Amino acid sequence: MPSLINDNLVKTLFKQKTAYTPCWVMRQAGRYLPEYRETRKKAGSFLDLCKNKDFATEVTMQPLERYPNLDAAILFSDILTIPDAMGLGLYFEDGEGPKFKYPLQDESTIQKLDIPNVEEKLMYVFDAVSSIKKTLNNQVPLIGFSGSPWTLATYMVEGQGGTDFLKTKKLVYSRPDLINHILKINTETITKYLASQIDAGVDVVMIFDSWGGTLAHSEYEIYSLNFMKVIISNLNLLGYQDIPKIIFTKGGGQSLQAQANSGANAIGIDWQTSLGNARKMTNDKVALQGNLDPSILLSTPKVIERTAKKVLDDYGKGEGHIFNLGHGITQFTPPENLEALLETVRNYSPKYHQE
Repeated sequence: MPSLINDNLVKTLFKQKTAYTPCWVMRQAGRYLPEYRETRKKAGSFLDLCKNKDFATEVTMQPLERYPNLDAAILFSDILTIPDAMGLGLYFEDGEGPKFKYPLQDESTIQKLDIPNVEEKLMYVFDAVSSIKKTLNNQVPLIGFSGSPWTLATYMVEGQGGTDFLKTKKLVYSRPDLINHILKINTETITKYLASQIDAGVDVVMIFDSWGGTLAHSEYEIYSLNFMKVIISNLNLLGYQDIPKIIFTKGGGQSLQAQANSGANAIGIDWQTSLGNARKMTNDKVALQGNLDPSILLSTPKVIERTAKKVLDDYGKGEGHIFNLGHGITQFTPPENLEALLETVRNYSPKYHQE
């Protein structure tokens, strides 16, 4: 396989020397870009956009064409493609986010849940990966991803996102056998899904644990982190140990030491945790990704520059920092503000990488 022209992200994931701190942004291909909104209009719907490899390639490339200082592309897809492939009937309502027609509402439905034929049901994702990889022409690495077993389970049980998670937590406390069945099925499916993404060409994989932080601290490792560890171990056993792996638990700052022992190459840090403290807690065992508050991008270039420098100062000298937001970029971000951020990181960070 030809080597990457810009391999700074991959080098950082392996804690190798780079000239500056690499940067990419969660949801960098999204609604804040006018060109994305135009493509989505052409596609007809969000799911049509995801399921058409040409549209998925187009929107993945849009931020890279606009911002030369991005150090990675991320596959344009959605974390809920897996439960959709399981037959739960994913759909999107305007202004209300994702919902499922057939959530896991009772014991018999949960017991029937099984691993889908990933290659058949999710081939559109792997086709998109191949198309994006070809279009990228090895300029920058391509990140593939999945939701975590726990995060997918919350959507599958609740039937939608943004809830109080009472149905899912009721299973945790009253029927751990049922929640564990869901989590095991999700874990096996995610392993196959990420392996197929790697086979199609992704250079890095990331597991988004968007709702792991909603678990009590004593339950987080049992129902979220341990299953992510199994996925990492499975991928390594399958021969993908050279593909770097990132895990990100939003609201998971209290469990950073445990995350650092997960087998992942890097852990994502949200904006509620100091990068300097995270580095001390993890003892430089893993790379750290983060962690600017996305809301900063609604301010001014001057404020963005000052705050981004603070994040870089907080991590300090040496390798192992990937600059990112502490969560996804908001749709209300002026595109020029992201440009100001990327320029600041590229211009200010080299001083931390000098001998």
